[in-house]
Amino acid sequence: MNLSPFHLAIPVHDLPAARRFYGEVFGLEEGRSSTQWVDFNFYGHQLVIHEHPRTAAQENAHTNPVDGHDVPVPHFGIVLAWAQWEALAARLKSFGTQFVIEPYVRFQGQVGEQATMFLLDPCGNALEFKAFKDMSQLFAK
Repeated sequence: MNLSPFHLAIPVHDLPAARRFYGEVFGLEEGRSSTQWVDFNFYGHQLVIHEHPRTAAQENAHTNPVDGHDVPVPHFGIVLAWAQWEALAARLKSFGTQFVIEPYVRFQGQVGEQATMFLLDPCGNALEFKAFKDMSQLFAK
């Protein structure tokens, strides 16, 4: 599968804390920046954190039930290779990350079985990281 990189700009009300989180906790390479925004290489995609007052979604996240868990909406993330996902879960745990949904395998034994985890950045933006042992299941019904 040949994918084009996406560009995603998100609001952060504490730019220094968000910069540390994405740079140190995730280990993302920093690109261009100013006093109000920072670019990161988000697994080959461009993630930009922009200084912005706290949003309603950051203060009071909505959730929808999925596989017995309350999934925060909105959220964003990336689909990783299984070994990358496991390494990221271990890295996040080593930093004492508080998960919204702890790393686990959902839809076990069903179409679309996947590893997933949810967490919040320091500004309340929800992130999901997932992996499929069989990538052909990404869009399976």
